[in-house]
Amino acid sequence: MDYQAITLDITDGVGVITLNRPDLMNALNTQMRAEITHAIKTAETSARCIVLTGAGRAFCSGQDLGDGGSAATLDLERTLRDEYVPMLKAIFDCRVPTIAAVNGPAAGAGANLALAADVVIASEDAFFIQAFTRIGLIPDAGGTYWLPRQIGAARAMGAALFADKISASQAADWGMIYEAIAASEFDGHWRTRAASLAKGPTETYRHLKSAIRGSFENTLDEQLAIEAKLQGKCGQTRDFQEGVMAFLEKRPANFEGR
Repeated sequence: MDYQAITLDITDGVGVITLNRPDLMNALNTQMRAEITHAIKTAETSARCIVLTGAGRAFCSGQDLGDGGSAATLDLERTLRDEYVPMLKAIFDCRVPTIAAVNGPAAGAGANLALAADVVIASEDAFFIQAFTRIGLIPDAGGTYWLPRQIGAARAMGAALFADKISASQAADWGMIYEAIAASEFDGHWRTRAASLAKGPTETYRHLKSAIRGSFENTLDEQLAIEAKLQGKCGQTRDFQEGVMAFLEKRPANFEGR
């Protein structure tokens, strides 16, 4: 695909998808959603870590309200079902670890796009806002799913009702994101994190994601059984063999991702 609304760079096992409509604060339109979906599915076949970030001063300002006609003619249900769901599922179901490197404001669907990633690392200049009620909507793009699980029902409800700005530092304190990093160190930090994952045991990461995500729906007995099954699969990988040998030989492991 000849990308127009994003860029995709795959270097040293790290696929970086950059939302590239900086004049509109990287607002999501139909083209961008299709391109993100395509880029995720393309990158996961060769990269061992995928990063989503934004060009310019924003990560993503959410839905481009000028895309698709007037408010009176916009079919929000169809847009979410046919365009957002494939994009969010591509991120959520990605076979390799995903990082949202939130370089600036993440609003509405843009905030929830970030939360779909496995790990969110934000610049301290960034903030998150569930801006939906300001225009008479409920949180979408997975917001009603991610937020209660990450910050609890009380904070999720308040963030959604009041549409308050949540600073990166506050988001980290709440458990909404993993890290808030000083702006001067942000770019180098997320690149180091991504490089680390790209050199890690990729199949193990895939099973780890499955185990943690499934735990919300399982009893303890069910989860212990799943751990045993997935650990058995990890134990059959070349990376497990390499990890044990490296430990015994007191050297860094050279994981191949298989």
